[in-house]
Amino acid sequence: MSPSTPLPSLVVSEIFGPTVSGEGPTLGQRCGFLRLMGCNLHCSWCDTAYTWDASRFSLAEQGTRMTWAEITEQLIAMDVDFVIISGGEPLLHQNQPAWEPILRALSGAGIRVEIETNGTMEPTPTTVALTNRITCSPKLAHAGDPEDKRIIPGVLYTLIMAGAEFKFVCSTPDHVAEVQRWVKQTGIPVKRVWIMPEGVDSRTLCDHLAVITDPAIAAGFNVTTRLHIHVWGDQRGH
Repeated sequence: MSPSTPLPSLVVSEIFGPTVSGEGPTLGQRCGFLRLMGCNLHCSWCDTAYTWDASRFSLAEQGTRMTWAEITEQLIAMDVDFVIISGGEPLLHQNQPAWEPILRALSGAGIRVEIETNGTMEPTPTTVALTNRITCSPKLAHAGDPEDKRIIPGVLYTLIMAGAEFKFVCSTPDHVAEVQRWVKQTGIPVKRVWIMPEGVDSRTLCDHLAVITDPAIAAGFNVTTRLHIHVWGDQRGH
């Protein structure tokens, strides 16, 4: 690549940290965050709609194009050994030229990488090989998108084979029962399922936990809260 050729880049929503992982199997672990723009779903309760909802946000103002070197420099400077790449839907970016250099640079710096995905986009072999964990959050009916857009059995099978963990957003026992149906239908291993309350304030999270935890335990599932909401509320950059 000649000096005049720009480095490959991605459109970034935000980079922040050090912080802690707020959800799922890595809850409480010190980490950095890379949040990318864009999503192929439109969940009614989404708390990062600024990455995709042009009806409410100026996406040109919300996103910043950054080279892979700029991205990794900021993440490595946090002095963390764990980075979460989220969105939006980060796998929308996995075929961009900047994707692989970011993953390789983080790995080379001794940093573990977790990808958060909605489970509708097949991860490439490169993505699987260069990440330490994939956390998949399939969306239930209450998210609002049509079933054929939010549940893609073939993609879920690939993620199962890649060792992914699965996190479902619930607020009622009926939602947990819906998770049970999908787990049985798709073959997701029960011990890799995490039930998480929907909500962007502590009161709502606790109210939902009170009604979903017992049925989740009875189904053999794990339960997670949203630690970052309890600590910082619905604030960006935490």
